[in-house]
Amino acid sequence: MRLPVNDQNTMSSYSSNFLLVPIPEYPVLDCVPNKNVKIVVLGASSVGKTALIVRFLTKRFIGDYEANTGALYSRKINIDGEQVSLQVQDTPCVSLQEDTEVLSCQEQINRAIYWADGYVFVYSITDHSSYRTIKPLYQHVRKIHPSGNIPIILVGNKTDLLRARQVATNEGARLANELGGAHFEASARENYDGVSDAFHHMCLEVSRAIGSSNGEKRRGLHLVRPKSPNMQDLKRRFRQVLSSKAKSSNTSL
Repeated sequence: MRLPVNDQNTMSSYSSNFLLVPIPEYPVLDCVPNKNVKIVVLGASSVGKTALIVRFLTKRFIGDYEANTGALYSRKINIDGEQVSLQVQDTPCVSLQEDTEVLSCQEQINRAIYWADGYVFVYSITDHSSYRTIKPLYQHVRKIHPSGNIPIILVGNKTDLLRARQVATNEGARLANELGGAHFEASARENYDGVSDAFHHMCLEVSRAIGSSNGEKRRGLHLVRPKSPNMQDLKRRFRQVLSSKAKSSNTSL
């Protein structure tokens, strides 16, 4: 089978027809078998998906990103005293069609969902519409993975904006319980520990799920591999941000 040719910016409607092309997975370097942890981060526009990923991997916060880059981030981390190769797939935004509960998403997201071992659903506590996308998005994942355990967590981002809160903590916790995952609230901007706790919990759940699969070979899926931001790229972004702030300060003098 082959994927239909779509414009990158074209949104495809929620559908049960997923055309998926399995190919060999990315190689795992210097890690024990079945310790390649693959996570996809999903959510609506402007909820802070990329900011959460970069905060977790670098302990830093960058406020501005290119929209919907869909980058793949790779790092080695320790889980339960064991080194694992972590791959985190950022994704373009998803949305609900106007006045419906029908989900729209790019085909790239379907491929990422098929490829991943664990799922981080992100919403903003300041945007109730982003929260409303979580359940249809979970159902979308279930259509691609109709059986078996799929480790998930829900993350309510932007807790530094409590005065603008639209989603109560107990709403998020209730939905997470309904979907069978843990619930976290975090601030990518102000609190590294909260972000770290959420992602480490996700990695641990995926690692345990992989360990209980008795070494069964996992299916892979071809993602046209984007440029994966490395530390040099992230440093370049920080320099750009600092340079911009310096110019702004000099202009205001």
